[in-house]
Amino acid sequence: MLSYIDVYDRQIVGYHIGLTCEARHAVETFRAALWKRQILQRNLPLPIIRSDNGPQFVSHLFESECERWNVLHERIPPKTPNMNAYIESYHRLLEDECLSMGEFGTYAEAYQAVVEFVSRYNNRRLHSSLHYLSPAKFYRRHIETGLQPRHPVRV
Repeated sequence: MLSYIDVYDRQIVGYHIGLTCEARHAVETFRAALWKRQILQRNLPLPIIRSDNGPQFVSHLFESECERWNVLHERIPPKTPNMNAYIESYHRLLEDECLSMGEFGTYAEAYQAVVEFVSRYNNRRLHSSLHYLSPAKFYRRHIETGLQPRHPVRV
């Protein structure tokens, strides 16, 4: 699984589930995440994406996609998962609250469980740093009222 998280509101804005995870999957999911957030249509600071050094992220295809959309790509140093704490924490929750809860009979069952987990995480799971709102509700309130997280985002 490959996931993109918006560290500001903790929402999973794009993810890929599959038997493989190649550069093309990272690029397709990246485009979907940018589109979902309309990052490129609004007057915002230069978007930054941080990743590990997986082969899909060090590929020429992924780097050229970042350049195409004028997105700064930061790769964390090897063996420093704490520098990707937000997504690492999310993947731990995915493992603990979804994937390790039982056995799946088919890939389709596993995929469906992940889809349901992402929806629950984005729309119903409360976060103390987001005023005990779900990521989606916090995002809407931020857009409507300018609501800020309780604790500054550390990047």
